[in-house]
Amino acid sequence: MKKSTLAMAVALGVLAQQAGAAGFIEDSKASVSSRTLYFNNDNHETGSEDLRETGTGLKFDYKSGFTQGTVGFGIDAQALVGIRLDGGRGRNAGSYMPADTNGSAVHEWSRLSGNVKALFSKTEAHLGGALAPNLPILVANDSRLLPQTFEGGTITSKDLDNVTFNAGQLEHATGRASSNSTGLAVAGGTEESNQFRYAGADWKVTKDLTLQYYYANLQDYYKQHFLGAVHVFPISEGQSFKTDLRYFDSSSDGRNGDAGYRFNNNNGYAKTPGEVDNKTWSAMFTYTLGGSAFLLGHQQVGDDGGFVYLNQGNVVDSNGRPEGAGGASFYLFTDSMINGFVRAGENTTFGQYSYDFASLGVPGLKAAVSYLRGDDVKTASGTSEYSEWERDMRVDYVIQQGALKGFGTTVRHGSYRSSGVGDDQDQTRVIFNYTYNFM
Repeated sequence: MKKSTLAMAVALGVLAQQAGAAGFIEDSKASVSSRTLYFNNDNHETGSEDLRETGTGLKFDYKSGFTQGTVGFGIDAQALVGIRLDGGRGRNAGSYMPADTNGSAVHEWSRLSGNVKALFSKTEAHLGGALAPNLPILVANDSRLLPQTFEGGTITSKDLDNVTFNAGQLEHATGRASSNSTGLAVAGGTEESNQFRYAGADWKVTKDLTLQYYYANLQDYYKQHFLGAVHVFPISEGQSFKTDLRYFDSSSDGRNGDAGYRFNNNNGYAKTPGEVDNKTWSAMFTYTLGGSAFLLGHQQVGDDGGFVYLNQGNVVDSNGRPEGAGGASFYLFTDSMINGFVRAGENTTFGQYSYDFASLGVPGLKAAVSYLRGDDVKTASGTSEYSEWERDMRVDYVIQQGALKGFGTTVRHGSYRSSGVGDDQDQTRVIFNYTYNFM
């Protein structure tokens, strides 16, 4: 990570001159987090491989405050270590743990990265390789042992009241199961792009209404516009109704469609194979009453092609071997435990019920069950339409007091079935999380 190393060097130069500056040390935060994950994916298709792995991820984070002055400077540092616990060789690697040259999962991997940062008024800039955006046009993935991170520069400004501006350029990504960074791509793309630019804003019109607009461009792959609106209607104390609307308009850019720059349209239909051409809208409505939350929504993916998002899963190295950079998230309600429901023509209706047991005197305990069904899924040939569904359940508990305060346990189980567009699967995850804050 060349830019990350450079960023760290610049930051150390700043600290050498201003190490004693008030705010830099006083506002610093340091923590170490552990995540142990048991992952069991039972693939029901003949000839398909199951995945059963157990591992632990350790993450050390240091975030300084800012030096004094008109422009304040600071540094963020991050060290990550992944350890395979169940031993043995064979089994599937790639999206869970890195693979060695013969394709077997390694027993340990690590990486070190950091950012320099600057603060002017209410505008904050970050430059480095430990970026983890959470925006409508890009969501960093954190669903396995270690988080996905990005390298580049970002700016966030809150100088205008009730408006948050975000802009940036990202050039590389490090996958959740990788020690090295790669360029950027989409599903099916084997060639790397080193320029993902974005800009947008969140405008809090009132305390209950937020409007959003973002634009993103992955050079030689796609351009994307996003519009969003979130409104919360308070009915009474402990009772509310939330409306969340999202719309994406994506189109081809540059060399998209050429060899190496082809989008696989999520293995579904495309009006122009290999190219990005999609409009997707979704609406979600949530009624909250005490500890209960009832969610119902619908999503429609356009007929011309699948929904597109950053995905480096098919990027290969100079020898043609996969880089192991798989694993991606996206800003749609259907980004579920196993499936994404983002193929051309797909109409998905989904619902969820969740309960927070704090209302019954058991703080820290939560449970949820959800169901999604997608119909009208177009195959790659466009001659047939299929359906698919997924049912997910989860229970979370975080200890609220005592020596183990903050220790969390999550149990998740999902079942996915389709009539011909994907492999039938049952997946179970058991996760133990704990974070210790030094300062």
